[in-house]
Order: sequence, then C-alpha cells, then structure tokens
Amino acid sequence: MKKYILIGLLMVVAACSSEKKEEGLLISTNVETPFVWEAANIYFLLTDRFNNGDTSNDVNFSRTKVTGTLRGFEGGDIIGITQKIQDGYFSNLGINAIWFTPIVEQVHGEVDEGTGVSYGYHGYWAKDWTALDPNFGTTEDLKNLVEVAHKKGIRIVLDGVINHTGPATIKDPVWPNDWVRTGPQCSYQDYESTVSCTLVKNLPDIKTGDNQFVELPKHLVEKWKSEGRYEQEMKELDAFFMRTGYPKAPRFYIIKWLTDYISEYGIDGYRADTVKHTEEFIWGEFITECEYAFKQWKEKNPEKVLDTNNFYLVGEVYNYGISGGQFFDFGDKKVNYFENGFNSLINFEFKWNASQMPTYEELFSKYDSILNNELKEFGILNYLTSHDDGQPFDKDRTKTFEAGTKLLLSPGSSQVYYGDESARNLIIEGTVGDATLRSNMNWNDIETNEETKSILLHYQKLGKFRKNHPSIGAGVHKMISEQPYVFQRIYSTTNYTDAVVVGLDLSNGSKELNVNSIFKNGDLVVDAYSGTEVIVKNGIAKLDTAFNIVLLELKK
Repeated sequence: MKKYILIGLLMVVAACSSEKKEEGLLISTNVETPFVWEAANIYFLLTDRFNNGDTSNDVNFSRTKVTGTLRGFEGGDIIGITQKIQDGYFSNLGINAIWFTPIVEQVHGEVDEGTGVSYGYHGYWAKDWTALDPNFGTTEDLKNLVEVAHKKGIRIVLDGVINHTGPATIKDPVWPNDWVRTGPQCSYQDYESTVSCTLVKNLPDIKTGDNQFVELPKHLVEKWKSEGRYEQEMKELDAFFMRTGYPKAPRFYIIKWLTDYISEYGIDGYRADTVKHTEEFIWGEFITECEYAFKQWKEKNPEKVLDTNNFYLVGEVYNYGISGGQFFDFGDKKVNYFENGFNSLINFEFKWNASQMPTYEELFSKYDSILNNELKEFGILNYLTSHDDGQPFDKDRTKTFEAGTKLLLSPGSSQVYYGDESARNLIIEGTVGDATLRSNMNWNDIETNEETKSILLHYQKLGKFRKNHPSIGAGVHKMISEQPYVFQRIYSTTNYTDAVVVGLDLSNGSKELNVNSIFKNGDLVVDAYSGTEVIVKNGIAKLDTAFNIVLLELKK
C-alpha cells in the first residue's frame, strides 16, 4: 500500500513540476509586430508651427499684415515634417502615425475679432478643398512625405473639415446660400442648436444635411478656370457623381474632394473635425468613400501597401469621454458615432482621469474594462495636451514625466501633441485664446537644454516600448501586485501573442518583480527602460537599475 502511495505522490510532484515549467505565455518572437490602430502612438502637430523646411513659401497671397501674437503664418510646412521623418525624430519617439492640421488652401484674407489680425495658419479655414495652400507646400511635397513616412512604417492621418468653410474676408466671399448658413450661432442647448448653426460668428456652416442639387460656387469656378484646371475638375466630379449616384449636394462635393487625397497619395486616415456639429449619418457616407478610395490606391500601388488595415477614421466629438461608452449625449438625444463610420473617437475625458484618479491602477483598470467591453472592436485617442484645449493636464509643464508615463502606458491609442515630449512652453505672453497652445516647436531646447533632453528620452523609451508592443494599448490589463505596483498586458490574435510586464513607482536600485504569469523560468528578459537584461528565476525578475520604472519584454 505504501508503495502505491509513494508512486502517487511522485506523480503529483511530477505534474506540478511540469505545470511549473509551462508557466508563462507562448509569446510570438518570430512574427513581425502588427500595426494596430487601437494601440497606435500618434503624433499631432500644427503644420505651420512644427518645422520650416522651405523658407521660400513663407508668404503667399499678400498675407503681410502684422497679426496678433502667434496668429499669422510662422513658416512651418510639409517639407519640414518630412525632414524630421527622414532624420528619425519620429521613429526615435516610437511614433507610428502622424496627424497634422489641414493643408488645403486657406482663405487669402484676414479677420480681426478683437484679438488682432488672424490668418488661416491653423488650416481650418478652407477656401478650396482641391488645392494645397502654398504656405504648407505642394502636391509633390505631400506625395514625398507619404512615401518617406511609409518607408519608415509611419502612417499619415490628414485633418478633414466638412462642417464649415473659411470666414468671409475682403478677399474671400461668402459661399452661396444654398451651400452655407451664416446663422444662428450655436448655443449648444440640444442637438439642433449644436448641429444646424455656426460655430462662431463669421464662420459659414456647410448645409451638410441638405440633399438638393447645388451649383458650384461662382468664385470657385472662376478660380479653377484662372488656374487652367476647370475642365479636369468638372470631369472628375461628373465621374464621381455618376459612379456613386449621390445628389450634387454640398457634403458630397466635399467628400469627393477629401477622398481624392486618399486615392492620389495613399494617406492612411482622417481625423474628422467638429463632428458633433454635423449630422451623424454623413460620416457613414464619408467612410464608405474613404474605403473605396483606399482600395483603389492599394490596387494601383500593391508594392507600397503596408498592411491589411482598413482606412482609419477618428472623430473630434468635442467633450466625448470614454465613460460614455459608444454614446455622446446632447441632452435631448444620444448619438452612437461608432455606428456611423468611426473607428475611434478623441477622448476628452483622459486628462481629467489622469489628474483626478489617485493611482495608476485606477486609471488603467477603468480604461481596460471599458475598452474590452462597451468599446470592444473600437478605439479611443487619449491626449493630455491639444491645440484648442485651454485646460491641458500640465499647462505649466511641471509634471512632464508623469504626463508621459500616464499617456503612453494607458490602454487606448495615444496622441502626443507636438512639444509634449520637450516641454514646449504653453504659456506665451501676449497671446489670446488658443494661440498660446500653438507656439513654434522648441528645437533649440532639444539641442541645448539638459532637462529637455531627459524629458525627451523618457518619451522615447516609453514610446518605442508602446510601438513594439500592441499589448500596451490594445491588450488586456491585469495588476500583478499593488506594492510594488506591477502589471501585465496581453494582446493576442489567431497567430500572434504579445505580453509585457511593467513596474511603476519602484525603488531606485535593486528590485524584484513577479513575472511568472507572463515569462517562464529561464527566459531572458530585457528592461526596455534601462537596457538591463535578466534571466527569470523562480518566477522572479531581479534587477538593479537607477530608475523607478521597469518595462519588461522577452528578449528576441
């Protein structure tokens, strides 16, 4: 009898030993890391303020009046962005998509609303959707930018405006009454007073909900004729309306013009501007034509196709927050924008969550829960600073390291606003309103200031870790231990598994992390933050680094 008991015990021990050896995940090491929009690290910049690559295009259309502080063109352009892509600036930050402000031709004149003269440097005052503004560059510049970015594995997201034209100026007439409304001004009391109105005074609102036939504006026809391209533009419009069967209503003209940038240059996505100020159904129409154009470009350029991802559409539904799940509440009506074409929405709530939630775990677990339930199959774009948010998370730039850690390690996709990574000043003397958020990129600080260099390095380490591991943004989060704070993220598809272990607020010097749920004994793992390598023993990774953060990945 004792013999049989002994044999039984040996079998149990052997089974336990076998299970111990199998702890950890089968992480993919020989499979290329897939690009996942839900986990993307997106860099957002103002085209005019980032980098001046061609000083010869700094002044056009006699835009020479003295403006209010930071309310005129400063010289940034498409070539300047391309130069930084080529230099590896974005790759070093772990950026895998770049979104920049609209580059279509802006109104030629200026406005003065009591803040000094303003020109359309920001790109949101469209005059002609079919042309690029020469201050930003040429179509050849754009073509080259997309090709250079794609070779670096970086996607390009343009900014699309369907809601409004540019303001009327002495040089720029108001569009015809069947195209736009010039009142009433939005009061935001309910759905109607948010959609069928003008955002501000003198910003003509496109009648996006109308379906009746409209002629092209006379001033646009005259412009095209003077530029020698009227016949070609009309030929393309006729072909578009013949193929689609859409009525020649205002929104469909603009949809055609915006999707041309997809079929001609192969851009990968659009950030849709002022979404809640348009009828929601137009975005379903827009994504249909975006996907058609994207497919056409891929068929014509098979050697340039990056992957099988669909076209990306992220919406600016002002004040949408992740806590709303799939819905935005107007008060009298709830709208599901995800059902109307959007892959993702900008998450205006993130900066508040990052500020008010006392622990990383509270922030991370909240986002994990919603993204893997109500928002499963969809995405959010988190940000802490933006071009029109006067209450950023860290306006005084006193919490730069914390900001980077929370933004780049939170579930969801991340939006790094230009200068977040270099503590660009957000308080500029003499500015009014949004202009203070839109200063020129502080390249000199990056070159000469040691504190700036250390902040940039922090963003680079976290950004590259995020880029290399879709589990950070799109995976499932689980806390391993509260003290010290250690968590895991796992992202898995049919033929790919990615998993990491992260420790935050650790002690400087020696530290131990429990990693047996992710890594196996004998695995060689790397701390991507310090570069330290360690072999897992008894389910523990022991490290001695000078940092209080650890980013563990399997050594490939």
